[in-house]
Amino acid sequence: MEIIDGGVTSAKGFKAAGIHAGLKKAKKDMAMVVSECTAETAAVFTTNKVKAAPVIWDQGVKESGKAMAVVINSGNANACTGAQGLKDAEDTAAAAALLLGINKNLVYVSSTGVIGVPLDMVKIKNGVNAVFPLLSSHGGRDAAEAICTTDTFAKEAAVTLSISGKTVTIGGMAKGSGMIHPNMATMLAFITTDAVISSQTLQCLLGDTVEDTFNMISVDGDTSTNDSCIVLANGLAGNDEIVPGTKDYDDFSEAFRYVLGQLAKLITRDGEGAGRFIEMNVVNALAKKDAKLLARAVISSSLVKAAFFGSDANWGRILCAMGYSGGNFDPSLVDLSFSSSKGTIDTVKGGEPLPFDEEKAKEVLLEKEITVTADLHQGTASATAWGCDLTYDYVKINGDYRS
Repeated sequence: MEIIDGGVTSAKGFKAAGIHAGLKKAKKDMAMVVSECTAETAAVFTTNKVKAAPVIWDQGVKESGKAMAVVINSGNANACTGAQGLKDAEDTAAAAALLLGINKNLVYVSSTGVIGVPLDMVKIKNGVNAVFPLLSSHGGRDAAEAICTTDTFAKEAAVTLSISGKTVTIGGMAKGSGMIHPNMATMLAFITTDAVISSQTLQCLLGDTVEDTFNMISVDGDTSTNDSCIVLANGLAGNDEIVPGTKDYDDFSEAFRYVLGQLAKLITRDGEGAGRFIEMNVVNALAKKDAKLLARAVISSSLVKAAFFGSDANWGRILCAMGYSGGNFDPSLVDLSFSSSKGTIDTVKGGEPLPFDEEKAKEVLLEKEITVTADLHQGTASATAWGCDLTYDYVKINGDYRS
């Protein structure tokens, strides 16, 4: 596997573009991603019972196993907009399909932004017409910028690898910095690949991979109404079909996991108002499900996040979060440590507190990236979750979001 610069247009046969369609005051707010041929598709969507209109439309597209395009707008979520919202999502797909000369059921639609406000369909349709002629194999970055809301930077990742003697590429883009919490989906993500792989295999791989990537991040504990992760595989690399139980599948799975993992971590690093990126490692657990519950509880805790904002080595909050997580562990066996580029501080050994230098701990925790490790000494399973601190700026950003 080779890491490359790029995103959704890195793979063969994909074009994209992003423009300002007037949904936001000035920034880009509409994107389109298109495959030059019909692609196999897979997707996962929000677990929130309140699902935005685009998610409901996209569930139908996913069921067919085939797709060719995605239209994304930012600035308006088209959520909680009733029957009109459903019609607007369908009409958006139809507008793109007309230009592409394809069935509207091959077009995904995604929206992100303010909830409860009807779409301005004049701007949406004008935007579709304006973005279409700009589609380009070099348009990935513009598309990545156009899907952002409170994000402070565009999020992209791409890799290449060899499958049956052919070069296969996987690329992706994502948006998200708030309303991020484990329970896929946790944001908007769009993954493209030129690999030959069936929609069924892709769906299984996506489900498994999401569990260890997007489902292991948390910014603020809110699961959005619009969250989606959509994958298109157009087969233009010409490799032998990737099937489970083969080395090709294992290699592709590793590369796929890398792309989704990178996007997940970029989202966490861009958490609204975040000053610190936190990695929580749980090792030597009895079972992976326990390790995941424990790790996610820690990075989801507001008290833990607040402690990191204050660069406070308050390990009691971490053990407390582990205790209510539902994960199985013996607190009397736990070792706990904090580390960063400034060194490591051991705070708990065998469930007992250790004396440590508070000034050294402050120095370690003042860094922008911090790792917490909980060694349970009970088994061989492990899990990693990613989060960020909770800052004054988070409240400011979300306090006046609609304005």
